[in-house]
Amino acid sequence: MKPALILTGKNVQDHEFIYPFYRLQEDGFEVDVATDGKTEVMGQLGAAKVIPTLGLDNLDPAEFQVLVLPGGAKCMEYMRQDKRIIEFISAFHDSGRVIGSICHAASLLISAKVVAGRDISGYYSIRDDIENAGATYVDNPVVIDRNIISTAHYKHLGPWMKAVCDAALATC
Repeated sequence: MKPALILTGKNVQDHEFIYPFYRLQEDGFEVDVATDGKTEVMGQLGAAKVIPTLGLDNLDPAEFQVLVLPGGAKCMEYMRQDKRIIEFISAFHDSGRVIGSICHAASLLISAKVVAGRDISGYYSIRDDIENAGATYVDNPVVIDRNIISTAHYKHLGPWMKAVCDAALATC
């Protein structure tokens, strides 16, 4: 079994949730989705109805091989205020396992204090935030810095998720 977790919330960017969800399954991962209170949420465009399998309480980083953080500016504004999410991301990062981050999800990495000294991509509007957190902003389709694989935009979903899956499968 290859367990994966997508951590998200209301107003997630639809493409950034839907594509990783199915792409991970395509590579044989068993995908769990966690939201606050295990609450069903809608994507910001109304195309993604997210039906979670887990809530945020008692998530154990040791149970997952890979963590995917989809973006969505409004979604991240709410999520980065939740200590459980930030602590989980920090602990998952410390495990050395793969974290895939797209678009505004880099703000969660910033709040978890795991970007300093790293090359990180994210949506261009948070470039200053990434740099102010001590990272180097890189606007490439795929940015790999140790266990964090990031990209700025959903137009790069294909190469980004290929890199995430390949890296996660290499550690199984």
